[in-house]
Amino acid sequence: MTQPKIERVETYLLWVPLSRPVADSIYYRTHWHVPVVEIYTSEGLVGTGYSGLWAGEDLLSQTIERYIAPLLIGRDPRDIHKLWTDIYWSPLHWVGRAGVAHMALSMVDVALWDLAAQRAELPLWRLLGARHSQLQTYNTDGGWLNFDLNTLIEDMSGMVEAGWNRVKMKIGGPDPLIDLRRMKEVRQALGWDITLMVDVNQKWDRITAQLMAPRLSELGIGWLEEPLHPDDIIGHAQLAANCSVPIALGENVYNLETFAAFIEMKAVDIVQVDVTRVAGITEWLRIAHLAQSQSNWVVPHAGDMCQIHQHLVAGIGADKPAMIEYLPWATEIFEEPVKVERGILTLPETPGASSRIRSDARARFGNGDSGFTMSVAKMAGSAYAAGVNQAPDPKPSSSDMFRPPSDKAQ
Repeated sequence: MTQPKIERVETYLLWVPLSRPVADSIYYRTHWHVPVVEIYTSEGLVGTGYSGLWAGEDLLSQTIERYIAPLLIGRDPRDIHKLWTDIYWSPLHWVGRAGVAHMALSMVDVALWDLAAQRAELPLWRLLGARHSQLQTYNTDGGWLNFDLNTLIEDMSGMVEAGWNRVKMKIGGPDPLIDLRRMKEVRQALGWDITLMVDVNQKWDRITAQLMAPRLSELGIGWLEEPLHPDDIIGHAQLAANCSVPIALGENVYNLETFAAFIEMKAVDIVQVDVTRVAGITEWLRIAHLAQSQSNWVVPHAGDMCQIHQHLVAGIGADKPAMIEYLPWATEIFEEPVKVERGILTLPETPGASSRIRSDARARFGNGDSGFTMSVAKMAGSAYAAGVNQAPDPKPSSSDMFRPPSDKAQ
């Protein structure tokens, strides 16, 4: 059998309008920005990875173009963990253990796993172990802070009427008392049989969170999401110890090590690890297994618009809850959008990770972006061919670490 090779890497950007403007405690949004990477192999397969964000999508694409693509050309796409390690420990590690570089690595890693599932002629969830063929979802496509009270109640009630028994609304506005009033009105409108979650989007300080927590408990709130700054592990641990409402977070936590600290400190109950924020499927699986080993729920944040997470949760998910966030933005760009009816998601059987982009998406949503291509031919004529940006060994040996600089140079 001929060893497959990565022959070409392409990137492009999509700007997809939302059906309506939405706002949380941080942002007002009209479009979802989707940077895409496609990895072409000598097998004739194309693996697709992507991300989703509000700004900086060009930075992710440029990171792949300038620093990651040269490390992929000519390599075996089956070596997912080897490629992940080489990219992670490349010179980008100096500036990119979270954020832009990590998210760019995620796009590439998703594309490689998409290739693996296609090669196996299986949907990714079956390749990962096939724990569930259907998933519960909770609906977060409503309850926005820019809605007045009447619109808010109508919107939340509409999600329940459409079949969801778990819904989420945004809080974290300038006045916590207004937040409290909105929550009370929504709870009264929905009744107590519906699980109502709330999302602060990081905007409370510790004192506000401590004062609000008992009020949330009185309203039977299902979970309190991102109440504090996402790096405040101690604050979350203190809040969790004194709050009967479960703490959910993870969309702004970028790596295994930080998740491990949150879990060890008992600072999180529901782990919302997002495959587009951590370094792809490879790191997502490590975090999910760690969380499940400590009896935390794994309910990922939908930065991928459900497409990839459906496979991950179905492949390795615990019996309760096998659930993901439903946020149907940009579904029109995918060849096979997620299928959800009355809150139940049915897994696809098409080989791959459900990440493939429709052929007409660039014409519809490309906004003039011409994209980028790195191929074997281009690679041969570039500075990278001379080894300028080749990845070093994953870690220096112990002898190298303690050798004087003069010895290293010899």
